[in-house]
Amino acid sequence: MTRNIYTFLLYLLLPFTPLKLLWRARKQPEYLQHSRERYGFYALPTRKPVIWLHCVSVGETRAAAPLVKALLERYPNHQILLTHTTPTGRATSEQLFGDCVQRTYLPYDVPFAVVRFLKHFKPVIGVLMETELWFNLIAGCKQQAIPLLLVNARLSEKSALGYAKLGQLMHEGLQNLTAIAAQTKQDAERLQNLGAKNVTVAGNLKFDVMPPADALTQGQQLRTLLGAHRPVFLAASTREGEEALILDAIIAEQIPNLLTVIVPRHPQRFNEVEALLQQRGLPYQKRSALKQAVDIKTQFILGDSMGELFTYYASADICLVGGSLLPYGGQNLIEAMRLAKPVLIGEHTFNFKEVSELAVTACAAWRVNDVQALMQAIRTLVENPQKQVEMGAAGLALCKASQGATQQTLAMISENIA
Repeated sequence: MTRNIYTFLLYLLLPFTPLKLLWRARKQPEYLQHSRERYGFYALPTRKPVIWLHCVSVGETRAAAPLVKALLERYPNHQILLTHTTPTGRATSEQLFGDCVQRTYLPYDVPFAVVRFLKHFKPVIGVLMETELWFNLIAGCKQQAIPLLLVNARLSEKSALGYAKLGQLMHEGLQNLTAIAAQTKQDAERLQNLGAKNVTVAGNLKFDVMPPADALTQGQQLRTLLGAHRPVFLAASTREGEEALILDAIIAEQIPNLLTVIVPRHPQRFNEVEALLQQRGLPYQKRSALKQAVDIKTQFILGDSMGELFTYYASADICLVGGSLLPYGGQNLIEAMRLAKPVLIGEHTFNFKEVSELAVTACAAWRVNDVQALMQAIRTLVENPQKQVEMGAAGLALCKASQGATQQTLAMISENIA
């Protein structure tokens, strides 16, 4: 595919984008806010040279936190601009960085919107997180001599096969990037096979993400409400279809006194998961309404709050990282390991393949092939607290041994900044 054909297809789709925003706003009204930004219309003033980072959603924004803090310290005379695609990514940016950075939505990847974005903000450098490849944006930066980096880059085997079908479009896009910092040697090789140049392996920024200073305190306060003397199993970042599997398995297994906390990955699904609990007649409480100690008859907590994932991890004994029981590719398990928690993962972790394999090899994570194996793992860990401690210690050691990506990425930015 050529970039002209790609652009033509995007223009065909562009008239339908307001309908897409309206559709998504049914569950998440924030999609209707700042909508003009998605078409390249910005009112945000810029009074300093702009260093721009694109973090599509929550995961990328959290991963960028140590890099953003390092940039703020090294470049006090520059303005840090974060662009996002989702409202939850934008909200995470507000929570993590407040007024220390500016934030806006990245425009749709059509030439007129890209030109408006680059003309308004005039970034001295652009940084794309993970695998956000927008080919007109890349070409626009190349035309305006704006250095553009792809950092914390990851590319699964499945994604590489998909991108390979784009042929010339993908090859040209990767060639036009100034430099790439890949997470692993395997990621670097896949990118190079697709045409990337100037690729280095810098490691995974997520290993450098530290829990908030009050995470342990907040976690202990939550644990006091949950009950200090009953086992707490956390199913974190669950995806559609996984909650039903977990609920039915927990009910069938009947682990004595177990309290299960379920935190859906996407806030727009809180009501959907609550409906699953109600349909089964299960005794549950909502985190948002939790003001006093949980009743001993309560078996489930619905984690219907934003920005508390580290708190949930800190409060739990055993943690399942969701998106892995069904073929979604998994979610970030490093946050749980950073808090020295034993981690359970399903077989579908292709988006975090290398990290998952490292964790399993280090005995920091336990891979389960189905919900029956999940229940057996939970029962084993509940009955063996020492194994919980050993797995948690192994995870924390792995995190500490894998740090350093922030400094390597910062050095790459400093080498290329205009």
